[in-house]
Amino acid sequence: MSESPTAGGATPLAAILCVFGAFFLFSCTDAGAKTLVLAGMHPAFVSWMRFVVHAILAVLLMRAWWKPGRFLSRRWWAHLLRGAMLFSSGLMAFSALRSLQLVEFISIIFMAPLVITVLASVLLGEHVEWRRWMAVLVGLAGVMVITRPGMGVFQIGHLLAIGAMLAYCVFVILTRFLSATESQETLLLLPALVAVVGMLPAIPAIASLPVGPLHWVILLSLGIFGASGHWLLIRAYRIASASALAPYAYLQMLWTLFFGYMLFGDVPDRWTVVGASIIVASGLYLMHRDRRSHLVASGVAGPLR
Repeated sequence: MSESPTAGGATPLAAILCVFGAFFLFSCTDAGAKTLVLAGMHPAFVSWMRFVVHAILAVLLMRAWWKPGRFLSRRWWAHLLRGAMLFSSGLMAFSALRSLQLVEFISIIFMAPLVITVLASVLLGEHVEWRRWMAVLVGLAGVMVITRPGMGVFQIGHLLAIGAMLAYCVFVILTRFLSATESQETLLLLPALVAVVGMLPAIPAIASLPVGPLHWVILLSLGIFGASGHWLLIRAYRIASASALAPYAYLQMLWTLFFGYMLFGDVPDRWTVVGASIIVASGLYLMHRDRRSHLVASGVAGPLR
């Protein structure tokens, strides 16, 4: 019997555990990337190697050589742009980690669901009620608290983190656009291949090999962590709804605090804590509205208030 996302009631434990594992692996990816760029490796090369490993794993696991026709598409422009956005997001994220604490970085990244709400309205014509617009503005206020522009706190790392978040949001919007016509295999494999092939001419100029065995292990593990995390998320979404699982994504903040303190001695200041709390609160409210809308549409709950 095939599993299907639950419409109401308790979220399956298996789905929750998959989400826990996924965001633990994503936190490992961020911590590993920060370790490598602080050791002097070029962020673009680190990001490229991550997608090389990701692409190899995807090709092997999906047996891409079998029935290659399933990867054909009439919307190559969208796939190329989607791959460029994914690589740009990774490059800017790894560059931002040179100067930002992990918790500062992830707090800005957590603005993504709010920005996606805006882009879905503007680009896809999705209806967005005023309460969601308010949640977006509150989340933006949280970013302002963290970066405090005009007070000597805002730096290039914050700008890169915001750029990474925006590029990821465009990637998600393109994923929504393509998901109606493209296979899951195509959506998983092509962006990694675009990133690998697109950056290949620049690799001789930016290649910076690890200085020791430990750094080699970290570098090769980035793609494994990322691919495994995405696999766990896909597994979780097969047995529970996205709205039911979304709040658990904020547990990545705890992993980020742990790795930041244990590996880099990072202790966030009070403004970072306040700003992160504002962003998390606005994101959780937005997810609550999504869940209520889903339950109303399913006839499980009463009207939205």
